Amino acid sequence: MNDRLDTRQFERVAMAVAATVATHAGHLPLWFSLPLALALALRAWTRRRGVASPSAWIRVPLTALLLVLVVVSYGNVFGKIPGSTLACGLLALKLLETERIRDARIALGFCAFVLMSALLFTQTLLFSIAVGGVLVLLLATLVSLQPALLPARHRLRADLRVALLLLGSSLPLAAAAFVLLPRLEAPMWGSRGGDGSGRSGLSESMAPGQFAQLILDDTPAFRVVFTGARPLPSALYFRTLVLMDFDGTTWTRQFDAGRGPSQVPPKGAVFDYAITLEATEHRWLPSLDLPLAAPDGARMNADQVLVAASPVVQPRRYEVRSAPQARASTMLTPVERARALRLPADYGVRARALSQRWRVDLRDDERIVQAALEMFRQSFTYTLEPPPLARDSVDDFLFGTQRGFCEHYASAFVFLMRAAGIPARIVTGYQGGWDSADYLLVRQSDAHAWAEVWQEGIGWQRVDPTAAVSPARVELGAAVANLDRGAIGAAWFRNLRNQFDFASRLWTESIVRFDTLRQRGLLTEFGVADVSRHNLLLWLSGLLAAAMLLATAWAMRGAREHHGDALDRAWARFGARLSRIGITPRAQEGPLDLRDRLRRDAPGLARELDPLVDDYVVLRYGSANPAREDIAHLATRLRTLSLRRVERKS
Repeated sequence: MNDRLDTRQFERVAMAVAATVATHAGHLPLWFSLPLALALALRAWTRRRGVASPSAWIRVPLTALLLVLVVVSYGNVFGKIPGSTLACGLLALKLLETERIRDARIALGFCAFVLMSALLFTQTLLFSIAVGGVLVLLLATLVSLQPALLPARHRLRADLRVALLLLGSSLPLAAAAFVLLPRLEAPMWGSRGGDGSGRSGLSESMAPGQFAQLILDDTPAFRVVFTGARPLPSALYFRTLVLMDFDGTTWTRQFDAGRGPSQVPPKGAVFDYAITLEATEHRWLPSLDLPLAAPDGARMNADQVLVAASPVVQPRRYEVRSAPQARASTMLTPVERARALRLPADYGVRARALSQRWRVDLRDDERIVQAALEMFRQSFTYTLEPPPLARDSVDDFLFGTQRGFCEHYASAFVFLMRAAGIPARIVTGYQGGWDSADYLLVRQSDAHAWAEVWQEGIGWQRVDPTAAVSPARVELGAAVANLDRGAIGAAWFRNLRNQFDFASRLWTESIVRFDTLRQRGLLTEFGVADVSRHNLLLWLSGLLAAAMLLATAWAMRGAREHHGDALDRAWARFGARLSRIGITPRAQEGPLDLRDRLRRDAPGLARELDPLVDDYVVLRYGSANPAREDIAHLATRLRTLSLRRVERKS
């Protein structure tokens, strides 16, 4: 039996494999992605030119080499990234040996598994839609492997139509399984523990130019829902990390900050809110400056940074209360003071001299702070494309380029304060956001860095030197301040992007974060009081059984109405036409017997029918998988054969 894939079918399979691998492109290493793409393209090119598939003597060593490369690169084959890398490589190797329909079906089944595993990395709405599109392509490719189920005309369109129909018919059952399947304590796609796959977001260090990539990243960082009053836009500072140590180029955070107080006394306006944080693979939790207490499953450090008990590998919701005017402490120990004044040797000579002159001339700490801000306000420019800085980044920025964005100003300001004898530190986090009627959306592009200076008897005070240079950055947000970004910053694009976030938020809250608690609440609303695992499995089994019965009944009904495949149906329709002119095909009569009878009873019709019968016999009995084009051509000839002028022999 010849079940070899034709060129069109193979190219469909290759396209499905390439699309599946593409869903993993975001986390596959470059050394692997490029050879993999080249191998897939080369295989499709050689197959089109009739070159035989590589022999087992080539495929087996390639498989062993793939395994060795993954183990050498990651240390093992376990984990999300090593496992997906190995799976994508094995899928490409499977395409190398795919020549028959059986091989193609196995490859497509493996594609479905690899496609599902891509959701372990991200479950955003856009990515999920892309995965759904690839799934439709897989189903359409499976349909194209079936023997003559559809007419040849518009093959791709017809295959896609059937694939969409199959996917749509499965959605009710999928929804039932989603709701009734007993849940884990983590969300459905939860994957505990990281595997070294860093996500976008703030890092534990800050160097000149590092924030540029974040500011160009429009992906959501978190969403905030306030209960009651909301802060003014200029007060939307979300504290994430405190950076204390400076080596002349890079600021790093204080790892031994220690635990802070369990409660901070409130002062001034107090805001209650809930944050839904996107997955970051890190442990720190942004909070409106200044948090009064840590949420459940987290602690507050001595620098008022919230730290989760485990990395945030799935979207996490937590509730916080903050008071912008609160102070955790008004006392600074000698050790803390020394650390907040420490500067690297042989850096910032001119900056030190300027600060010391301020100390002699102005004396008062507050006046020194204002002098630094006034200098920034008069001579400096806010830009996302600053010139590169020399080794001595502080002096080069203050007395050379004088162009930069938040990290440049925060770094230079803290250096000046420390050189003047004022304890200071850098805080990184987010400032501003897009305020809808229901929630505040904060994106990675809202990443910001500011300074804190110590005032005796008061405590740490926030000072944002960027506001002195670009007030729009603080008052109106990063989107307005960064309009020089071109099309990505256009108002219409930002508005469309923000409106789409409503759907993204609904997807995250309803699907991604659908855990045991949400399942119980949903089923209780529909009158399901007992939501134990045993009861859920009974409900799910009942629905599966009902669906199978309905599908069986529909299939049996379809079998009665549409017996046979496209070739049989074309011949049956021609038999019905013969019956209308008085020549009724008999149940035990095959096509050759029918032609012999017509030669006796209607020789004129028999002469016209001879080539059609021959073609039908060849297609029906001479090939296991007749080409759709041939079936469609024969069906057209049988349908258009004129029977009116045929005179039967008396």
